[in-house]
Amino acid sequence: MALLVRTWNVFHGNADPPRRRGYLRQMVELASADRPSVLCLQELPVWALPLIDDWSGMGAVRSIARRPLVLPGGLAGWVTRRHHGFFRSGLAGQANAILVDRGLELVDLGDEQISEPGRERRTCHAARVAGSVVVGNLHASHDGPPEARRAEVERALGFLERLAGPEEPLVLAGDFNLADVRLPRFTSPGTGIDHVLVRGLPASKVAAWPRDRRLQNGVVLSDHAPVEVTVG
Repeated sequence: MALLVRTWNVFHGNADPPRRRGYLRQMVELASADRPSVLCLQELPVWALPLIDDWSGMGAVRSIARRPLVLPGGLAGWVTRRHHGFFRSGLAGQANAILVDRGLELVDLGDEQISEPGRERRTCHAARVAGSVVVGNLHASHDGPPEARRAEVERALGFLERLAGPEEPLVLAGDFNLADVRLPRFTSPGTGIDHVLVRGLPASKVAAWPRDRRLQNGVVLSDHAPVEVTVG
């Protein structure tokens, strides 16, 4: 069975360049419209986590990397939506999600912090998809030396390997904030910093969406392009 695995850093729903208005729902609907098997999202505001199932029509597991500023009555999300270009993760928090076609079995395997203590919290979370493929979704740190980000990727890989059975295929996807990430026995990365790496299954070459595919009514959605591979 072939699986289309897609990853997208949705930039808290911002356009590129950021505008007052947010476009998060449009992004989730666009990325799920052709029914990918697996959709990994990074930089989601925490307020959106209960909504992504309905927006996408997919099952979802979630990981909160940074909790929102505590304000009464959902006020953090409300303030953020007043101007997405100014208010982002500082108020609305930061989360990631793995969305899976509802026709496929989905098991939440939890998450683990991959950033060093004292740094902004970054996580890798994982799910078992279709009964036999362990999928990890990570968002590595954007600052610090490359060696620190490589260490986060290695921690994410170690987390997945502890979860997977001896011969179980692995997919590690997300925003690595690194180009040319090469892991033993995994497929080759693409040319940017967003990757879908596969071990234990045949996979197509990495393909990034052209700019026009994320252009809606003259607005470019996110400062990242979705990236995808077909697995199996």
